[in-house]
Parts: sequence; C-alpha cells; structure tokens
Amino acid sequence: MKKKKFMNLCFIVLLSTLLAAGSIPYHAQAKKHPFSYDDYKQVDVGKDGMVATAHPLASQIGADVLKKGGNAIDAAVAIQFALNVTEPMMSGIGGGGFMMVYDAKTKDTTIIDSRERAPEGATPDMFLDENGKAIPFSERVTKGTAVGVPGTLKGLEKALDKWGTRSMKQLITPSIKLASKGFPIDSVLADAISDYKDKLSHTAAKDVFLPDGEPLKEGDTLVQKDLAKTFTAIKYKGTKAFYDGAFSKKLAETVREFGGSMTEKDIKNFNVTIDEPIWGDYQGYHIATAPPPSSGGVFLLQMLNLLDDFKLSQYDIRSWQKYQLLAETMHLAYADRAAFAGDPEFVNVPLKGLLNPDYINARRQLIDINKVNKKPKAGDPWAYQEGAANYKQVEQPTDKQEGQTTHFTVTDRFGNVVSYTTTIEQLFGSGIMVPGYGVVLNNELTDFDAVPGGANEVQPNKRPLSSMTPTILFKNNEPVLTVGSPGGATIISSVLQTILNKVEYGMDLKAAVEEPRIYTNSMTSYRYEKGVPEEARAKLNEMGHKFGSSPIDIGNVQSILIDRENGTFTGVADSSRNGAAIGVNLKKCEK
Repeated sequence: MKKKKFMNLCFIVLLSTLLAAGSIPYHAQAKKHPFSYDDYKQVDVGKDGMVATAHPLASQIGADVLKKGGNAIDAAVAIQFALNVTEPMMSGIGGGGFMMVYDAKTKDTTIIDSRERAPEGATPDMFLDENGKAIPFSERVTKGTAVGVPGTLKGLEKALDKWGTRSMKQLITPSIKLASKGFPIDSVLADAISDYKDKLSHTAAKDVFLPDGEPLKEGDTLVQKDLAKTFTAIKYKGTKAFYDGAFSKKLAETVREFGGSMTEKDIKNFNVTIDEPIWGDYQGYHIATAPPPSSGGVFLLQMLNLLDDFKLSQYDIRSWQKYQLLAETMHLAYADRAAFAGDPEFVNVPLKGLLNPDYINARRQLIDINKVNKKPKAGDPWAYQEGAANYKQVEQPTDKQEGQTTHFTVTDRFGNVVSYTTTIEQLFGSGIMVPGYGVVLNNELTDFDAVPGGANEVQPNKRPLSSMTPTILFKNNEPVLTVGSPGGATIISSVLQTILNKVEYGMDLKAAVEEPRIYTNSMTSYRYEKGVPEEARAKLNEMGHKFGSSPIDIGNVQSILIDRENGTFTGVADSSRNGAAIGVNLKKCEK
C-alpha cells in the first residue's frame, strides 16, 4: 500500500512537470492563473537548492533548472538569459560581469571575468573635448565610445564548459519563450523606461520600450521579438552567432554609427579570463571576493579590516557613532581606490600593500569617532610591498552617475555555489540597441577615467575599473553565506554593510539585507536610505558631513545563508526591487 502511494506521488510530480513544460495540450490543462508579482516571496527556505534574483520570473526559471536536476551553474546561465529579458535595463549579453563559482567536488573557488574590453581604436583622450576638458558624463554615456566589447555570453559559455551539466541550447529556451510571448512590466522597469525615455528615443530601443512614442507602463506586456530571434540563433549556433557573423558585423557598425571605433575583429578576438578570488579573514570567516579589475574585493576586505578593531556592535545599529565610523572608513578606502585600482594586465595594483595589516593599522589611526577627516587622501601602500606604480594620481571630474547592474546567487543540492554580479553599467547602458537584434549595449567604457594618466586610463583591449563584489563567506572551509549587490561604486559599501549586519550585529539575514545603508566616497558625495534616523544625520552634519534631506535606495542585495547544521538554504531578495527567493524542496522520487 505504501509503495502504491509513493508511485501515485511520483505520478503527480511527473504530471505537474509535463503540464509546466507544455507536453500536455493546453485544452487538457486546468485554467492557468495569470502571472502576478505578488505570488512570490522575498524570503524562502529550501533543502535542495536556492535561487535569489531581482526578478521573480528569472528566479522561477533558475529554480526550474535545479528541480530538473541541473546544478547551480546551469541555473545561473539560465537566469542570466532570463534577466536579459526581464531586466533589460540592468544586464544582458550586451554587457559583462564577474561570476564566482564554488565547485563542491574540487573545493575550488573561481572567478569567471567577462568584463568588457576597450576596442583597439580606443585612446586615452577619447573622453576629452577639443579643449582638453572632460566631456560631461551625461554626454559620454550615450556615445559609441562608451561601448565596450561585450563579454557576458563568452562568460556563460566558459562556465558551462567548466562546470555545466546542461547545454546552452536547453538553458536559453525558456528565455526565448519569455521574450517572444512577453511578460507584464513591473514598477522598476516601468520607472526606468520613463526616466530614460530620452536616451532610448534616439536608438532602435524606442521601438521596443517606447511604442508609438510613449513609454510602456507598469502592467503593460513587454514583447522582445528581435531579442528572441537573437537568442534563437545562439541556441542553434552557439556563441559564434554573437561573436563571429552577421550579428557582430551589425554590432560593430552600430557602435561606429554612434561615434565609436569597434570592429568585427575586436568582437571576434574577445575572451574571458579565469581568475582566483582574493581572500581575507573577518571574525572567523574566510572571505572570497572579486579580484582586479574589480576594485570591489580588495576594498571590501580593507574596510572590514579597518572596522574590525572598533567593535562596531557596541554602538546601536542606527547610531551616529556607527555611521561616523562607516563614513570615515569609506572615505579612506575610496581614496585608495581612486589612486591605485585598475586592470592588472596593464597597471601595477598594490594588492598586498592595500591589505597589509601594518598599512591598515596606519590608516586606522586616521579614523576618529568624534572628528571628521575633512581631507581624506590616498595612502602609500607601495611602502608595504615590493614594486612601484606605473601611473600617476590624476584628479577626475565628479559628475559620474552611479550605475545600476544586477546581482543573483544560486546554491544546489550538490554543494555548488554561484555568486554573480552582471551589468550593462547605467540603466539601459548606452541606450544603444543593435537594430534587428534587440540587444542593449553597455556604456562600460565610461568606467574608465575621463582624464588620462592614472591607473584607470583608457587603453586598447583594457578592462575598465569595476566595483562588482560577488562574495562568498566560508567557515571551516565550507561556504556559509553569499552576498552581492548592484549599484556602481556603492556596491562595495552595500556588501560591506550586509556582512557587518549579519556577522558583527548578528541580525537575521532578511533584516541584515533590509537595514538602511549609507554611502559616501568623499566629502562631496553622500547618500542614505530611508530609515537612517534624522537625529543621527543631524549629528553627522554638525560634525562636518553633508548628508542631504532626501533618502534614496542604495543597492539591491541578493543573499543566501547556508545552514550546515540543519541542511537548509535561506534565500533573501532585497525589497528595493521586486525580486524573489525560491527554495527547492524535491520529493524523494525526484532525487
């Protein structure tokens, strides 16, 4: 009798799978409920896997891969394609990113760096006007010179080659359907289209996002037939359909039409790198995070070490004292970032010096809980390691807007972990869409310095400085927490504060993600989220800081807590977008 009951259960599971896959004719199915963002949760628990992304449809596609036996890397590839459709303003195959993978079999942690590169025709002075002055960021961002050679698709291919158990053909198929049939736009995408309609109106993107000249609104159905066509070509021809063929020719032509220099050769020659993470320790955790050309990892670790001796949790989590220590720490770290960070294939980055305990101790002496350092400057990390800088420190204009980006994370029942930050930089990147192909192109090259001479100056084939900070925390050599966020340079501070909230303050993971954050990279740039007390801001401003009166969302953290004792994954999506965490709990017959 028990055996029969078990078989019936398996039949029900199989029937559900067939219905979801469309293997049973539509007229034979029960009436389907329409998709609703309200049907998804931002916190979930699973025993056989977890997905946390900034869009529920992407989370669902990733969770479905896990349910059907795929691993975390397979799911991550499917999720990136889905996010290209559902968050076209944040990431996609027209961009790049950093995918961190923990391989449970080998116990290795690896970074696939698909950061975009400057084309061969790029020059150090290409963001200067005829008078040698920096072109305003608002103008630089929409030009063809802003577009780097995209790397995301090559990164996905490399991940599948190295760890995948499913084909790209299988993993891209759900997103082809999603792009061709459409989905209801959420508030985040609707606001982005409305806010950036001028940028979109000058390119092929207007036909997708501004039909009849009017921005699509929340609840409208977004259909992307051209993107579906491009995905279909990739499904059957692989990455060659993107990097070597009609698409690459049109991509290069489009970039040049907008004033860039990209060629088909630049696109064909692009490749990713496979890198080791940089590691650090904090309060009993071993932390793996992104190496250069991302500045995220090194300055996350530097700030954690700067703060460690202050015993931050002796102060209330919303006290002025906590915010003062955070602000002063950020000022020092971001000063170092501006001076010493760049692509290690081109410049010497003093990683050892920046993380040297003696250097960090010397920098810590500049932090006073009762006093603002009104002229925070870069230190001299080269005094703490061999070598020397092969660049100067060059002052840059301060009009750059912080990018957006997206972050997601996946764990599976086999023990693999993915923490992946992926981007086209600004909302809708450059705003340039490849006509007939539906691919929105990045503006990643504006992450280079506008004024040449520094570590991050433009050079051909060079990768621009990034702040992406995909991170995994380990305890007893096992991964226990993933953290990451979008948000341009604010990414580092968002990841920092989430880790502090969880580890230093011992908060529940959802609370750690939701706790209001601050960001300041200098005495002229301040942001804070709703919930930072007015009295704390007043005290900080009285001391010399310059926090304004209008809060703004900072980042969008996605995180997974891996509980080794009870064998569960807790996923959390940040409420600043309509994301979802979906846990996987398989029946015995599905394992």
